[in-house]
Amino acid sequence: MTFSRVAPAILLALTLPALPTATAQRGQRGNQQNPSSTPAASSTPAASSETAPAPGAPTPPPGTPKPPERTQALPNPLPPDKSVEQTITVNGKTLHYTATVGTIAMEGKDGKPTAEVVYTAYTLDGAHDRPVMFAFNGGPGAASGFLNFGAVGPKHVSFGNAGDSPSDLATLSDNPGTWLDFTDLVFIDPVGTGFSRSLVDDDQAKKLFYAPTPDIEYLSLTIYKWLVKNQRMMSKKYVMGESYGGYRGPRITHYLQTQLGVGVNGVFLVSPYLNPDFGDRNLSPVPWMITLPSITASNLERHGKLTPEAMHDVIAYDEGDYATAIIAGPQNSTLTNAMISKVTDMTGLDQQFVKYSGGRLETGAYLREVHREEGKIGSVYDSNVTNPDPFPYSPEQEGSDPILESGMATITMAMVNFDTVTVGWKVDARYNLLSYDVGRLWDRQGPDLRRGAVTDLREALAADPKLHVVIMHGWNDLSCPFMGSVLTQNQLPSTIAPQLSVHEFPGGHMFYTRAANSAELHSLGEQTVNSH
Repeated sequence: MTFSRVAPAILLALTLPALPTATAQRGQRGNQQNPSSTPAASSTPAASSETAPAPGAPTPPPGTPKPPERTQALPNPLPPDKSVEQTITVNGKTLHYTATVGTIAMEGKDGKPTAEVVYTAYTLDGAHDRPVMFAFNGGPGAASGFLNFGAVGPKHVSFGNAGDSPSDLATLSDNPGTWLDFTDLVFIDPVGTGFSRSLVDDDQAKKLFYAPTPDIEYLSLTIYKWLVKNQRMMSKKYVMGESYGGYRGPRITHYLQTQLGVGVNGVFLVSPYLNPDFGDRNLSPVPWMITLPSITASNLERHGKLTPEAMHDVIAYDEGDYATAIIAGPQNSTLTNAMISKVTDMTGLDQQFVKYSGGRLETGAYLREVHREEGKIGSVYDSNVTNPDPFPYSPEQEGSDPILESGMATITMAMVNFDTVTVGWKVDARYNLLSYDVGRLWDRQGPDLRRGAVTDLREALAADPKLHVVIMHGWNDLSCPFMGSVLTQNQLPSTIAPQLSVHEFPGGHMFYTRAANSAELHSLGEQTVNSH
C-alpha cells in the first residue's frame, strides 16, 4: 500500500537538510581529519642523503649497504572474479542468470593500486542489451548487503522486522520481489565495507575515499569501469541508494553526467539522507514538522489505523496548523494549547510529556518514552521494532539500535556463505557489513556534506529532462523521515518537478523487508525502468 505524490509546481527555492539522527545509529562517530603524517623535508645534509643512526645505536662498518626503504605491506590479493549460474522463477517466468563476485581496481595518479572495490552482480544470461542498475547502501560505512538480500536482489534473508533474531539460521531463499526480471543488478560495496578495502594508509585513505566528494568520484569511476569491463556502456543505466546512499545517488548521477560522460536514465532513492540540517530548532518549525508525521504513523500502526487517508490528514495538519502554532510560539497560549492537545491525540503519548516538550518531539526522547512502561526501547529505523532496554534507568539510550542488533549477524552470515560457498569466491578476509573504522575516519568537517545532495539533484534533473527520480520512504522511519523528502519536493521549480515522485509505504527505514510491500515496490521499479 503506497502513498505517492506528484511534485507540485511551487516556485520557492528552499534547500531542506536531513536530520542527523540516522548517522548516530549507523555507527558514525564525529572526528576531525588528521593532519598529513608526511614529515617536512629537512635542510640538514644528514637528512637529505643518508639516514642518521638512532641515538645509542651501533655505527655500521664502512661499506655496509644502505637498507631498503620500508614500504607498507600490501594484503594478500583478493581472488579473481568468480561466477556461478543460477535460476529463479519470478511472476511465473523462469530466469537463468549469472551471479558474479568481482573487483574493480582503483589506482593513484602514479598508477599504483590504492583500493579494491568488490561488487556482486546478477546478469541475465545471453542478454547484453538489458538495463543495469547500480546499488549502494549508506552509513557511511555500510555494505550493500541490505539492499541485496533485503530488497531487490534475487536472494532474500529475513531481517529487520519484529521478532527477527541474530541467532536465526541465515538461510537464503528466492526473492519473489527481485527486480532482476526487468534490470540487471550490480551491488557495490564502498571501500572499507564488505570485502572492499583500501591499499593505502589511513591518512591517504581519508583523502581518497573517506570524504563526501572523493567518495562520489571513485564510486562513479567504479560504475564507469564496470560498464567498460562488461561491455555495457550502451545499456540503460540506473542508480539506487539507501540512506546515505540516497545522498550519493544524486551526486553520483550528476558526476557521471558532467564529468565521466555517462548518462543515467533513472534514480531510486530509498529512505534517502538528502541534507544534513533542517535549521534552528528554536526558530524554525521545519525540524519538528519532519518528525511528527513519522511518530504519528507509528502510533497509527500500533492501533491498526495506518492508511494513506489517515496519513493525508496528518500531513495536512503538519503543514498547516502545527507549523502555524510553532511559529506563533508559546506566548500565543490559545494556539499552543490546541496544538498540545492535538499532538497528544495523534501520537498517543502522555499529555504531560507532550506539554513539557512544547509539542516539539525530539527523536531520542520519544524512543525512550514510547515503550517505557514495557521496559523496551524502539528502533530509530522503526519505533515499533523493539528490544528489551538493557539500561532502563539511564537518562539516554545506552544500548545499540534494535534493528541493527538483530540484523547484523544474519546478513553477514548470509553474504559470507553466498560469496565463499555458493559462488565459490574463496576469501578468508573479514566481511564488514557496518564498518566502524570507516565511520571513525570519515571527514564530516568540510562544506560538501553541509551542502547536501539537493543541489546536485536539481542540477541532474535540469541537465536531462528524460531523467526520472523516484524517492521511497517508510512512514515509521525516524532516521530519515519521509517528511523531509516531501518538503524538499514541494520546493522544486515547476520546470523539473514532474521528473520526481515520492512514494510512502508502511514500515520504517528498511520498509522493503516487509513482504507486504514487495509487489508494489516491484511494480513501481518495473514501471519506471520501462518508461524512462
